[in-house]
Amino acid sequence: LAMDIIEFREYCLSLPDAEETLPFDDSTLVYKVGGRMFAMLMLERPDHFVVKCDPERAIILRDRYPQITAAWHMNKRHWNDVRFEGMLSDEAMRREVRHSYMLVVKQNVTPKALREEILAHIATEGVVDDAERFD
Repeated sequence: LAMDIIEFREYCLSLPDAEETLPFDDSTLVYKVGGRMFAMLMLERPDHFVVKCDPERAIILRDRYPQITAAWHMNKRHWNDVRFEGMLSDEAMRREVRHSYMLVVKQNVTPKALREEILAHIATEGVVDDAERFD
């Protein structure tokens, strides 16, 4: 069975210090760490989710997987739409969520003290960004 919105939500919330918010409306779930968005799911379009991605990695993924495209209504250089249906494994989808989460912690969470506190928590939980993999 392919990952679905319930499993996606549970995985996002399993990451250290992650929270679910509704900043835009009642049907757009936004997952944040340190107050910064790392994933989004629109209940009106439950066939995909949005995650942040290193721009060079994003190009490779979009070329390799038809279910990964530039995110609609987001900065297309930094955000990907990932459809649940397709050839991407559940583990590969979880890897993209982890990559987004770690990217946001390292690049967007401020102040530095909060970023370091979250990184220390991540280390104790054993969460790793294995984004060098593309399978």
